[in-house]
Amino acid sequence: MPDPAVPPTPPVPLTALLAREDLGLRQLAGPPAEDVVVHWVHTSEMADPYPYLLGGELLLSAGVHIPEAAGPETSYSGPETSYFGDYVSRIVAAGGAALGFGVAPVHDTVPEGLVAACASHGLPLLEVPPRTTFSGVARAVWQLMARARLAELRHVTEAQQSLAAAASRPDPVPSVLRQLAGRLGGWAVLYGPEGTEIAGAGREPGDEVRTALTRLATVVRPTRAAGAPAPSSATDSVAGLHLAAYSLGAGHGFVLGVVTAQRTPGDHTVASVAAVLLSLLTGEQQSGTGAARSSALVRLLLGAPPEEVAGLLGDGPWLVVHARPDGDGAADPVAASALGAALGSALVDPAGDAVRVLVPAGRAPDPLPGWTLGVSAAVAPHDWPTADTQAARALARARATRSPLQRHSARPALADLVPSEEAAVHARAVLAPVTAHPALTETLRTWLSLHGSWDRTAVALSVHRNTVRQRVARCAALLETDLDDPDVRMELWFALRHV
Repeated sequence: MPDPAVPPTPPVPLTALLAREDLGLRQLAGPPAEDVVVHWVHTSEMADPYPYLLGGELLLSAGVHIPEAAGPETSYSGPETSYFGDYVSRIVAAGGAALGFGVAPVHDTVPEGLVAACASHGLPLLEVPPRTTFSGVARAVWQLMARARLAELRHVTEAQQSLAAAASRPDPVPSVLRQLAGRLGGWAVLYGPEGTEIAGAGREPGDEVRTALTRLATVVRPTRAAGAPAPSSATDSVAGLHLAAYSLGAGHGFVLGVVTAQRTPGDHTVASVAAVLLSLLTGEQQSGTGAARSSALVRLLLGAPPEEVAGLLGDGPWLVVHARPDGDGAADPVAASALGAALGSALVDPAGDAVRVLVPAGRAPDPLPGWTLGVSAAVAPHDWPTADTQAARALARARATRSPLQRHSARPALADLVPSEEAAVHARAVLAPVTAHPALTETLRTWLSLHGSWDRTAVALSVHRNTVRQRVARCAALLETDLDDPDVRMELWFALRHV
């Protein structure tokens, strides 16, 4: 029989379920509830539930499958000679976490043979009283699971913010290690390419654990020897402690080691965030790119024009890419760093709803799985702000049209025949009634670019379609014009290009 695969859901302590007074559950047999966690709930009246279990479930049954010959009066003679023994052994073999038996309407009490079988096989057995429905038990597990997931997300989010703040300190590497050790309640150490400890923070373990962690670091450290590439991370357990090692980028040889007394949900994500930050910090120490990038940023902050510092960042011209992950929510720092690596640029800004990346034009991106991209035209450094606007609008169009990538293309047009100064004067005159309302101007621009589609405009602007209708109607009223007239639309589009 294959090993059971526990569902990837937050574990719910069995003690938390037993503590719910509204459920009234009572444990009749099996190991202490403190040592048991539940990953899911499944209801089945099959005599052999094994094929339907993934592992980690609280299996609920009212005993409909129990034959009369195996009623409560039947004595239990051993796991191999009893219906209950066979039934419980199959649940254990499938990796079931516990069995909940519903009293009524089929059985007035939990069969003694079932209690004995669960005690013999080490399966926790819970009595579900008549007033408690199976759906109520499942709902309670889902509620506890949602709380656990929320706590995990809060733990990860707070850790990400504190690690990012630590990376911006004057001593970034020690600060990140101290913050990581504090968040995980253990020890964090940075190994150099030769395997020596460069810096550490937290509660230092004994020599046995320290030696084991050093040995584990060699598993993830890339080497020049032929063969399979080294894994990005590895774990081990020594003397009751959890050990983990993370490679900090291909070719550098730096490794992050972590020792914790216990492994809670989200700890791996937190350690991975620290590994990404340390990879950036140690990678900059190994090459001149980090120093050049820092120099460019300092010069910009001190007032130097972009064209003077762009050479420090690499060859131009440049593209600005705006990206959003598929689904709801913004990208976390790990995903943003991975996006930058996929685009071949370390100039990544994950703040806000979209991740912004400055990319050399020679590395024009292709669609990336899991991301929606908006790409600007190739521009010189002094036009970076314009390219940023182009990328934002391209991303809005990509999301509205459900396409993985949209590019802003600069091409010859009739508008080029009009001098830009005269065009700007004309645009300001035409759009004067609405330019005082940025939301109206951007709605009109997006609505026209999407051929008057209410739904796509709503998606692009992240507003309700009725809001789009109201704004466009307001524009028509302020401009005193008919927006259904194609000539009017063309005139407005020309003007919007110069505002």
